[in-house]
Amino acid sequence: MNTTSTSSPIHVIGGGLAGSEAAWQIASAGVPVVLHEMRGVRGTDAHKSDGLAELVCSNSFRSDDATSNAVGVIHAEMRMAGSLIMACADRHQVPAGGALAVDRDGFSDAVTKAIHNNPLITVVREEITGLPPKEWGLAIVATGPLTAPSLAQAIQSETGADALAFFDAIAPIVYRESIDMDICWYQSRYDKVGPGGTGKDYINCPLNEEQYNAFVDALIAGDTVGFKEWEGTPYFDGCLPIEVMAERGRETLRHGPMKPMGLTNSHNPTVKAYAVVQLRQDNALGTLYNMVGFQTKLKYGAQAEIFRMIPGLENAEFARLGGLHRNTYINSPTLLDSSLTLKSRPGLRFAGQITGCEGYVESASVGLLAGRFAAAERKGEAVSLPPATTALGSLLGHITGGHIVTDEEPGKRSFQPMNINFGLFPELQPGSIVKPEGVKRFRGKDKTIMKRQLIAKRALADCATWLGQAAPLAETA
Repeated sequence: MNTTSTSSPIHVIGGGLAGSEAAWQIASAGVPVVLHEMRGVRGTDAHKSDGLAELVCSNSFRSDDATSNAVGVIHAEMRMAGSLIMACADRHQVPAGGALAVDRDGFSDAVTKAIHNNPLITVVREEITGLPPKEWGLAIVATGPLTAPSLAQAIQSETGADALAFFDAIAPIVYRESIDMDICWYQSRYDKVGPGGTGKDYINCPLNEEQYNAFVDALIAGDTVGFKEWEGTPYFDGCLPIEVMAERGRETLRHGPMKPMGLTNSHNPTVKAYAVVQLRQDNALGTLYNMVGFQTKLKYGAQAEIFRMIPGLENAEFARLGGLHRNTYINSPTLLDSSLTLKSRPGLRFAGQITGCEGYVESASVGLLAGRFAAAERKGEAVSLPPATTALGSLLGHITGGHIVTDEEPGKRSFQPMNINFGLFPELQPGSIVKPEGVKRFRGKDKTIMKRQLIAKRALADCATWLGQAAPLAETA
């Protein structure tokens, strides 16, 4: 039990989506908060104002469909938990079809007003240049992907030189069930059995010479996203975008991430593949596989079209598409416990994108959890984790332990930021998916839709049980 008085404030560093949500959740639990925000004293390269929860990129919170979309499910769960971010987004919604998009200025103003009007929240405009002093007691660092260099250095000093990344080199991630295993096969290169491996740890997609050349041509011709001026061009440690490698010579990929050596197609052992794309298991559940070495700056639409040219991935569904951009985040699976507390320093939690989640609602949801956990600890209550079957619980589980850490590439991080997606949820119980009466053919997309509907329904029911159906909607007036 925490011996500090419940009247002692919890300090939250960072007034973005995660920090604002964390502060709101703490105050909603009756615990005072000091929210430290440096904008107003010092700006960033991306922010335009000093308003809290400013949206620096898109104004979209993505799909609001809670029946069959993982993003919509986390929206619904956050609303059930009294989320300030969702309440303000709902109040300032603008037309966007099935997505939840907002008037960005109205949204930020509403969050800022709600935070400033809450008697339990004190906003201090100052830059925190180091980790919170231990005399503060409980604290949450929610400084996001643009963490100030001095604070990033302090975090790195506390956690270790290899525990903090400053750029994502993200490869696409594919849902395992959408890969055509009549074309692809399981095998590790040269049947090598690594730590915890079996010799069949990769899914392999074979290309003949004609398919390979068409793929290279498409990569070179594909539309790419440029770096922002302040990002620079972070091509490092062999993490070149796949299209840049293609531009450097037609054979480059065959001697890099698409090399066919040491692999034999189990479907056709006598024919040697001209090139091979490998996918590696990305999560402990085995539902997600990442495309090895396929970090890219291609635009999302181009990625989906070009990567579906790969045999076996013609009908691939992507849990995440690739990218390469500036993003400060910690190696959460090794550094944080299940309640987002830094293992090396009790009482200090991390929240938001710095933990390795990606996206507005994901960032805010981790702030929501960190705030609830910290408030419970301050009040001497047991920290209640959301069930793994919920969107909140599945994202938390991925951040704090669901990711597979590999030792195959020394010095390189395997943990990468992730959006919420159905691949993070535990599988349904066997027999849950039942063919509807009168339907002769029930497979493919129809079966996938039903599966996601059942996962979403289970998630919302389990979240309601976790919250006791007592969580009020956030009031922002």
